Amino acid sequence: MNHTEPTHSSQADQLRGFSHTRNQFESLVDAALAHALKLGATDAAAEASEGCGLSVSVRKGELENVERNRDKSLGITVYVGKRRGNASTSDFSHEAIQRTVQAAFDIAKFTAEDSFAGLPEKSDISTHHRDLDLFHPWDIDSEGAMQLALRCEAAAFDTDSQIANSEGAAVSAQQSHFFSAHTNGFRGGYASSRHSLSVAPIAGEGDDMQRDSWYSSMRNATELASPERVGRYAAERALSRLHARKISTKTCPVLFEAPLAAGLLGHLIQAISGGALYRKSSFLMESMGKQVLPNHIDVFEDPFVMRGKGSSPFDDEGVITKARQVIEDGKIQGYFLSTYSARKLGMKTTGNAGGSHNLTLTSKNTKPGDDLKEMLRKLDTGLFVIELMGQGVNSVTGDYSRGASGFWVERGEIAFPVQEITIAGNLLDMYEGILAVGADAYNYGAKTIGSVLINKMKIAGSD
Repeated sequence: MNHTEPTHSSQADQLRGFSHTRNQFESLVDAALAHALKLGATDAAAEASEGCGLSVSVRKGELENVERNRDKSLGITVYVGKRRGNASTSDFSHEAIQRTVQAAFDIAKFTAEDSFAGLPEKSDISTHHRDLDLFHPWDIDSEGAMQLALRCEAAAFDTDSQIANSEGAAVSAQQSHFFSAHTNGFRGGYASSRHSLSVAPIAGEGDDMQRDSWYSSMRNATELASPERVGRYAAERALSRLHARKISTKTCPVLFEAPLAAGLLGHLIQAISGGALYRKSSFLMESMGKQVLPNHIDVFEDPFVMRGKGSSPFDDEGVITKARQVIEDGKIQGYFLSTYSARKLGMKTTGNAGGSHNLTLTSKNTKPGDDLKEMLRKLDTGLFVIELMGQGVNSVTGDYSRGASGFWVERGEIAFPVQEITIAGNLLDMYEGILAVGADAYNYGAKTIGSVLINKMKIAGSD
């Protein structure tokens, strides 16, 4: 793809395309903090941010939508002892910021005391912020974005005559930057970007129509997959699902395609995150050090992946982030905690206010040749799932029930596509039942994981 991109050099160059500079943000944040202390706050934190971008969509060879977005915000958190108040504004005038700080202060005065409230400890605060190469603005206009989207959709249509319809193709170029600080000594911020290309073709006609989609998303537009590659692959996925059948109710092994396996990892992380733990709304209560996955499974968190979608030198509170082994030999080595949730649990923050950072699940048993074809061979006879529907996951009990589509596999080969079924189990049993993880690693947001084979699940089908 022929994309132009500014060099990654000076701060001025980095903030190309924004309405506000880093220095302006620092001044706004400092003014907010100073006013909070003047009003009588014991502590305060503030953040100024701005985002802008371009989104273009096409459908059936015609331009459908062009949208430019630009938003900004300043948020302030004020502490009066152990009372806390929050307020925000999109008006950056001096008077508006003072009113916003006053509102946060007033809220704090009348809020009940919370002994766990407060800024992070100074010893936890990030002071050296490494550059993780997260900002790559895409110099593309609406015409250029439209042409890329048209090429992507055209490639889908050209794949096969049975691709006669489409839900459209889209290109998005987004960038943002922020600066935050608080009265316990933290100061920091950075710019970041996220660009994407997607398409959703429809195969077949009449009663036998199947839709599928694919996309490519990167911080640097030069690393996006080509429009033709995305379009062809999406079309092939839709075509493969034609003539889908129902199957009878049964219990069998299930292979989750890599993008869906990322969801299984997501449920695990949610269950060992501070909010769920201190509210006692997790099926993995008091699980530190306990075996929850087979001993061949590890999960590693690395906030410092260059251009990573989950990379950050500090968390949302300014706490330093660290690379760590979250799960080793199937045993939980660490939770995901903010300052507040850590205090509630009598523990120490893990630098995860705002979420996890670049998680990778691996199996010690995975061999380089364990591609999808080999994973189907390991499945032998069972269900290969490529789409899930519904939100049937109980975070308290771990009960899992989702609508699904995919393929029935016999003796390691795809036999026919399957639709209108439900797969069910319990996440604890599913995690314990992971037989293999594929070498077909896929990055889905801040998670990287291959296809996952589970020993057995219940399939609710046509009877």
